[in-house]
Order: sequence, then structure tokens, then C-alpha cells
Amino acid sequence: MFRRGNVVNVLVIAPHGDDEVLGVGGTIARFANERATVTVAILTGGFPPDYEDEEEAGIRREAVRAHEMLKVSETVYLDFPAARLDTVAHRDLNKKLGDLYQRLNPEYVFVPFLGDVHLDHQAAFQSAMVMCRPNSGHRPRSVLAYETVSETNWNAPPLTPGFLPNTYIDISDYLETKLRAFEAYQSQVKSFPHERSLETLRALAMLRGSTVGFSAAEAFVALRNLI
Repeated sequence: MFRRGNVVNVLVIAPHGDDEVLGVGGTIARFANERATVTVAILTGGFPPDYEDEEEAGIRREAVRAHEMLKVSETVYLDFPAARLDTVAHRDLNKKLGDLYQRLNPEYVFVPFLGDVHLDHQAAFQSAMVMCRPNSGHRPRSVLAYETVSETNWNAPPLTPGFLPNTYIDISDYLETKLRAFEAYQSQVKSFPHERSLETLRALAMLRGSTVGFSAAEAFVALRNLI
């Protein structure tokens, strides 16, 4: 499914800058190395009065460094307010994502998981699924939901959807690249045992990989596969 030469355009939907590295960083690096065109769409930014301008500017500088390491082809900011996507009109988010989708025609789409505790992630998932409807003239070959440590695992299964992966992407050769990319997000890196630490990301990748016989992997819930 992910053999060299099969992948052309990949779109990663990230509610916030750093989600793309936490959930898909190794996969981005692998696909880019296999000559895919990888676009990361960051839906929100931190704007006054909730965040200072310099704070947001700093995170965007960090994203530039991280994405250079991963060889991301294009980074797109939709500039909705962080931690406030639940206040944005659903149609407005749908429209911006839809316009991007129509421009890129991605074959593979990575989306946050519906069961994430953060409302921004839930809104991003809902609009991404609207975006990927097969009646728009383009059908992605695969739509995969990724896990984000400190979001995916902090909801309340079985009252909310539980993350039960059924797809694993081997990132054995790209784990160190993923960790360096997350380290570039200096403002977001925490000390172990915080989940957003380099040690936790390494341990999760090793755990996901060992369940399927890889040294390291990223795990996903396949929402749609066209064969």
C-alpha cells in the first residue's frame, strides 16, 4: 500500500503546530523520502488576547525548522483561533479546508482522531471528513486518523471513541528524524515523564512498532481505503 512510487500527494491536517510531528512525524519523513509531496495544514494559531503575537511567531519559526527536517513540501496556515475552533462556524472551516483539498487533490489524508479530548481536534476531524467526501470530484485513496499523546489518550472510553489502531506505518528508519523535528518545537517539549517528551515519543513508537514486528511505528485508524 505504501510502496515507493505509489504516493504522490499527502495532506496532513494538524489542529495546532506540533500535532503533525507528534502523530505523523515519522510517516511524513518516510513519505517525503519516497518522493511524496507532503503538505501540512495547521488550522489554528495563537492570537491576542489569548496569546501574545511573539508567542505565535516563535512557534511558527519552530515549525519551519521542524518541517525542514521532515522535508515537508508546503506548510499552510488557516489562521483560525487556537482553542476556539468550537466557536468557528462549521461551514467556514469546511470551506477553507475544502479549497485546500481541491487545490492539492491528495491521495493520502491524515486527520486527528475524533475521540481526542481537545475540542479543536474534534472540530478538525469533522471538517476533514466533510472535505474527504467522495462526491467532490476527487477521492483520496486513504484517510487515516492519527494519535496525539496527551489528547487521544485522555478522553473517556467507552463513553467516547477509543483509539483502536488497525494500520501501522514502519518508521524504524525515521524515528530519530521525528524526534529531532519535535525537539525543534522547543516551546512544546516537556521533561519526562510528561507525555510530550522525547522519551515518551520514543517509547510510544517502539511500543506501536513491536506490536507488529517493527522497531518503531506510528499507528492509525484507517477510516477509508480504496483498493
